[in-house]
Amino acid sequence: MKATASCVGLLLLFAWLSPSRALYFHIGETEKKCFIEEIPDETMVIGKYRTQLWDKQTGSFLPATPGLGMHVEIKDPDTKVILSRQYGSDGRFTFTSHTPGEHQICLHSNSTKMALFAGGKLRVHLDIQVGEHTNNYPEIAAKDKLTELQLRVRQLLDQVEQIQKEQNYQRYREERFRMTSESTNQRVLWWSIAQTIILIITAIWQMRHLKSFFEAKNHFSFIISM
Repeated sequence: MKATASCVGLLLLFAWLSPSRALYFHIGETEKKCFIEEIPDETMVIGKYRTQLWDKQTGSFLPATPGLGMHVEIKDPDTKVILSRQYGSDGRFTFTSHTPGEHQICLHSNSTKMALFAGGKLRVHLDIQVGEHTNNYPEIAAKDKLTELQLRVRQLLDQVEQIQKEQNYQRYREERFRMTSESTNQRVLWWSIAQTIILIITAIWQMRHLKSFFEAKNHFSFIISM
């Protein structure tokens, strides 16, 4: 019983660390929508989308016409474009990350025909799969002739590999945060030292100025008394 509970907990942890994200959003004809996805290095990402147009007659969203398409652009953490391509009303894009960090995924319509945007509403359903979720395990099992147990072991190995990538990415983030913190602390230290030096110089200048003032005042008083 304990072993079963442990396996269930482990599988839930795997699912939490490597999720598949699905959402939908609305855009206008010239509007661009961008999403930020934190991805470890050497990780495959698959995005699937489908578009719907608002129909005034039915008062609902209907599948988009074939003439309507989407442009997909993906940038890595260094803002380098790793994918820029035109797709149809329904599409699928794939890329592999080579730099860990925040990847920007942008979509916008490539149509310039206002007639296609009835009511000015376009709904886009987007599903992003990261890591082992990109694998088609039924297809892998049929291709490699794997038993159910062998397929399950393959899935667990892929999940463990993805967890290792996630852990490496977290260590990478911690290292960058540590370097940023040390750099900030060093700058604060040097600023404090500079402030202290400025205060010391100002104090010395004020003391010399006051000393010169009192010496001049005493000399003037001595001349008057003579």
